[in-house]
Amino acid sequence: MSGSFKDWIAQHCEQIFSDPVRGLMHAVFTAYLGLWYTLTSRWPLGTHVYDEDWDLLVILDACRVDVLEDVASEYDFIKTVESRWSVGSHSHEWLTKTFSGKYAEKVANTAYVSGNGHTHETFVTRDYPPDETVPFCRPNWETVGTTDFGQLDMLWETAHQNGIGVPPRAITDRTVEVSREGDYDRLIAHYMQPHIPYIAEALAEERSLTDIEAKGWKRLESGDADHDEVWQLYKDNLRLVLDEVELLLENTNAENVVITADHGNAFGEYTIHGHPEGVLLPCVKKVPWIESSATDSGTFSTSGRSLPGDSSTDIEEHLRDLGYK
Repeated sequence: MSGSFKDWIAQHCEQIFSDPVRGLMHAVFTAYLGLWYTLTSRWPLGTHVYDEDWDLLVILDACRVDVLEDVASEYDFIKTVESRWSVGSHSHEWLTKTFSGKYAEKVANTAYVSGNGHTHETFVTRDYPPDETVPFCRPNWETVGTTDFGQLDMLWETAHQNGIGVPPRAITDRTVEVSREGDYDRLIAHYMQPHIPYIAEALAEERSLTDIEAKGWKRLESGDADHDEVWQLYKDNLRLVLDEVELLLENTNAENVVITADHGNAFGEYTIHGHPEGVLLPCVKKVPWIESSATDSGTFSTSGRSLPGDSSTDIEEHLRDLGYK
């Protein structure tokens, strides 16, 4: 959504007129984004996962380092929580920079199971960052397409649940299937938790999400929720997905497992909430890095219900449930 200089001027004249301080700050930020992507599309800043050694890569979407450290002692498979700087602070940015033509040979031998709807705009419609209207931008994206993967399962198409997004069990289920049936050098499981909506308690109680669970940090940003309450919901969402990761590691074979995140999440640090693109804030750009292993005990039977197929979910609806629309 780079737009034109004319579009940028029109948008920010209206913003500055209605709220001069926020309008000017947003104008500066979007101008910065143009420069950021012009440079980092050529020279990404951060640890590129394909430069690391792993057979199974587990992505916990929007997972902070400090919160994972807080719950690490509850899980035997977590021995040490290290950290890395991600190549992106937003899923779209991370996907575009991670799956680049430079790593095409490795991508061709990768099975990627993802619940993240940004795979659609990245690999299908080939719409690349910036997602904001910027005054100028000359990026040099060389991102791969859907046919360049060994296997690409976009489970937001078939496993999305209204208001909830893709529950973690769907990712576990399909990843175990691919692990047992496929023959790939690398396997990636991209879970959507602990990203909003915060579904842990609602799933446990078999009820609909409350507004604060659905919107999470967005309610905090608007001043309609208490920080500690939202923080606890986020932490519970992390526990929900770590329970699934534990099940995954007990039902796949992988000598080298890495558990990390595409980006973190801000909860008001320096007035920032969420995970805006192009942000260098450590709580957003720094991600956990856990090394482990996996052995298939055969104790989990997959359902086959998350098989990829014709899209049955509208991409706009899926991203709206994740707070992007």
